[in-house]
Amino acid sequence: MSGTGGGLLVAGTTSDAGKSVVTAGICRWLTRKGVSVAPFKAQNMSLNSFVTRDGAEIGRAQAMQAAAARVEPSALMNPVLLKPGSDRSSQVVLLGKPVGEMSARGYHAERREGLLETVTACLEELRRTHDAVICEGAGSPAEINLRRTDIVNLGLARAAGIPAVVVGDIDRGGVFASFFGTTALLSKEDQRHIAAYMVNKFRGDVTLLEPGLEMLRGLTGRPTVGVLPFAHGLGIDEEDGLRVSLRGAVRESVVAPPHGDDVLRVAVAAVPLMSNFTDVDALAAEPGVVVRFVDRPEELADADLVVVPGTRGTVRALQWLRERGLARAIVRRAAEGRPVLGICGGFQALGERIEDEVESKAGTVEGLGLLPVRVRFAAEKTLARPVGEALGERVEGYEIHHGVAQLLDGGDEPFLDGCRAGSVWGTHWHGSLESDGFRRAFLRRVADAAGRAFVPAPGTRFGELREEQLDRLGDLIEEHADTDALLRLIEDGLPDGLPFVPPGAPGGPK
Repeated sequence: MSGTGGGLLVAGTTSDAGKSVVTAGICRWLTRKGVSVAPFKAQNMSLNSFVTRDGAEIGRAQAMQAAAARVEPSALMNPVLLKPGSDRSSQVVLLGKPVGEMSARGYHAERREGLLETVTACLEELRRTHDAVICEGAGSPAEINLRRTDIVNLGLARAAGIPAVVVGDIDRGGVFASFFGTTALLSKEDQRHIAAYMVNKFRGDVTLLEPGLEMLRGLTGRPTVGVLPFAHGLGIDEEDGLRVSLRGAVRESVVAPPHGDDVLRVAVAAVPLMSNFTDVDALAAEPGVVVRFVDRPEELADADLVVVPGTRGTVRALQWLRERGLARAIVRRAAEGRPVLGICGGFQALGERIEDEVESKAGTVEGLGLLPVRVRFAAEKTLARPVGEALGERVEGYEIHHGVAQLLDGGDEPFLDGCRAGSVWGTHWHGSLESDGFRRAFLRRVADAAGRAFVPAPGTRFGELREEQLDRLGDLIEEHADTDALLRLIEDGLPDGLPFVPPGAPGGPK
């Protein structure tokens, strides 16, 4: 395939249909075949982001997909990133740098034409330098209210002249109606780019599904190029945020047997606009460590470590912590010498005072007063990939924040860019716990402070675990997709003769 610059759009019937993991799986499968491949998502809405080596901010899912493709992430792979700050507005990050806040209405009304030129130029550059580019769509291509301003689904496919595979989550039910309805709602010009379907998260005997797939082909004239089984415990970075019930239901990690005689329980406060909650994935990967996301003070009672994670709204998160009684519980823990860790916005919330005329425009707000830190929000965002040392171990991380921390006298010791005071730690560094030696050293400190006989397993290597997960995604594609058909779409582009499916026409074309 050398020099072909092929392309494919992975669209979905809904959000969370599996577009991100299918894209990553195709990237890993192609890479193992010796194909030079890059991921691409024209426009991403996510609070989970990453910093490239040259200081550009992109969606965390695209960084994961780049790892699947074994290439260095770049701003070309996610030229537009929207970071929600409320229900109606987002920070717009263009080519890795923030360019301002916009309402949803303003974004769709004002920026589409120029952005389409930007994203197609980025895609063409990736196609020029790679054998193939696997593009991920967003939401559903059948969001007809947004079609006029679409730059990420069929608006992109038509501009770039590439075919699309539509992924449907059969575990939700209604996948055949979703495939047919998605296609039938599209214009004739858009339908021309829908080349095939892919079923995701299937449980059971696939032969029972095959009659339906044949009927779907008869109705739409399009084949299904894969039935991917439901795969437990993939542990791949999520894109759109954590689904946490506000009645206290939690996402809890799958726990491997402890290395020693005890387990360590970690409670993560599910603050509003939580960002980069993937920071605790490395903790959950440790044998004997249980990670839960919580939203009630009583859920902190048996926790050995409480994590206040990053957030796009530090002042709003502080208010939420106080309203729910979590702030009092965290302050009480600290007074009792029980461990607390703040990361990025969580670090800022643990400080003495916040001056914010940028993010919330709330002015001066008192923090929880657990760390000798004062924070002033700057208009310019800090985007960095720092390397340092803490607890006697080398640490790598990345920074994404407007808040500038001033460390005051009173801390017991430095902690990366932050500090420790008693049993409370704080840092702006995301991803630091992925450094294996540092993570184990930190967990030993936590276990000592919590009075636990917990011993970190010496052989846990988070990077290797993530590679294994990406290989599992590649295996899903290789073993359960029609890879010959996928290759033809990527290499040859749009197939000829795909019929039009009239909206609401019973039976459709035969």
